[in-house]
Amino acid sequence: MSEHREDAQAFVVGIDREAVRERRALVRKVQRRGAWVTLAIGAVGILAALVALIAFRGSGLWPFALLLIVAMIPLVLSTVLALRLIAERQRWYAANDVQPIAMRMTPRALELACEGASYPVVLPWATVRGFRQEKLFGQYTLELDLAPGVGATTAGVRGLDQPSVRTVVKPNPLLRPTGLFLVKALDQPVHVIDQALQHFSGGTTRVNRSN
Repeated sequence: MSEHREDAQAFVVGIDREAVRERRALVRKVQRRGAWVTLAIGAVGILAALVALIAFRGSGLWPFALLLIVAMIPLVLSTVLALRLIAERQRWYAANDVQPIAMRMTPRALELACEGASYPVVLPWATVRGFRQEKLFGQYTLELDLAPGVGATTAGVRGLDQPSVRTVVKPNPLLRPTGLFLVKALDQPVHVIDQALQHFSGGTTRVNRSN
């Protein structure tokens, strides 16, 4: 009986699938371009260092050329890894459709549908501060803001340990953050989502607009 009552009290935010697909294409384009530019910079740096090493062999400048090579190698390797992560994300997109629901709020918790997750993320209200509205890739997004110290093993928390969730909550340092939800793809305006968050959390959770 309590579950039916909670369902009746739930606030659900849906998502515009086509808007999400368009943003995926934009993010892929920008990330790939940035990765290739970084890779080119690293390759040019290594090539220049090799030319200098050959040209100035026997002189006191060769240690600086070696240092430049050493500095550029991690840059090249990290860029290759970033390209691989982008490719893996695209394969997942190709195999999975966009979820129809972004989030669900109940008196007990905030539930989030993250791309690539096998099941929703469940966050009791005491574990989440809300969302930060950020402008990424020229569009506003909502990024999850957890309370300090909250993790996958926190009491009541479910789903934070899923790999796809970790890449959104704590983005890979090799990739620019993409945000959890695209604002224009949500079927509820930000101010309504903010009011719902405050209502269900008792005023402890909200949307913070940084832009």
